[in-house]
Amino acid sequence: MDPFTRYLPALETELRRSVSAPPEGPALLYGMLRYHLGWVDANFQPREADTGKRLRPIFLLLCCEAHGGEWERALPAAAAVELLHNFSLIHDDIEDRDATRRGRATLWSIWGEAQAINAGDALFALAYHALLNLQYTVASPALVLAALSRFNRAVVRLTEGQCLDIDFEQQTTVEEATYLRMIAGKTAALLGLACELGALLANAPEEHVIAAREFGFNLGLSFQMQDDLLGLWGDPAQTGKPVGADLRQGKKTLPILHGSTRDPQLRARLEALQHTPPNDAAITELCAALEATGSRSYTEARAREYQRQALSALARSGGAGTALTALQALAERLLGRER
Repeated sequence: MDPFTRYLPALETELRRSVSAPPEGPALLYGMLRYHLGWVDANFQPREADTGKRLRPIFLLLCCEAHGGEWERALPAAAAVELLHNFSLIHDDIEDRDATRRGRATLWSIWGEAQAINAGDALFALAYHALLNLQYTVASPALVLAALSRFNRAVVRLTEGQCLDIDFEQQTTVEEATYLRMIAGKTAALLGLACELGALLANAPEEHVIAAREFGFNLGLSFQMQDDLLGLWGDPAQTGKPVGADLRQGKKTLPILHGSTRDPQLRARLEALQHTPPNDAAITELCAALEATGSRSYTEARAREYQRQALSALARSGGAGTALTALQALAERLLGRER
């Protein structure tokens, strides 16, 4: 079973319906949203660009089907999770001063910060609007309310994680436990939510819903650690970002934290980046120095550890069938990815 072939056409239809412009809506606002989502170019002319991996809604739909639900009924929630994720990316690009994403110019770099903030705010509201469309596909109002409550909880955790991530840039030292708390909010909470909602909307028992959330949450931790590796050693042609992007932004990712504790001289050089922006040669040298401390292999090992925890939770989640097999396969493929 290929979940992308199975789900993506219906998911894309749901996403486009969720961000369709009302007759009185500003063309600029909805054009920016369609641009960010990869459907039009900067002149708002139709153009299929990189839309991102759509992993979170795919996991939601897989979890729903694996727990015996009708995945089509969960499409509003899948669209809501993807729109929420993209809202966070728009604001993240502003906060991190990222000029490119998915190989294209970011919203703020084209239309300015103020309009990009408006676009992000609109996408945030539209995510809730999409989620409330569950009232037309799910019979139980109590189930819709439960989905909304869990969605809200994840939104707060996502914002907490982003707050910590930005705050880390001004700190000289960050403990690994604090880093884990940050990525638990910034990345893991949303993937955990996706899997949780999938099981919830299939009317799975609460213990299975919790196990599904644990699966997504631990996989999210592993996913972020892989992202940390790509943020230093990824191929720009694959990631859409320059080599050593996290060093340029002063990020405190796991390999950077690990390398700082292993080599005091390297820590001093990394701290100096807060005052002197590095050139390309310095970035290349720092990436090599980090790898020499064992930080790359350490991060890879930690990512594998959380992947194992995720698969253990999936085994307890009560899922079955080809959808469960697809979840296992997808979880195993996320490590070692190039983008």
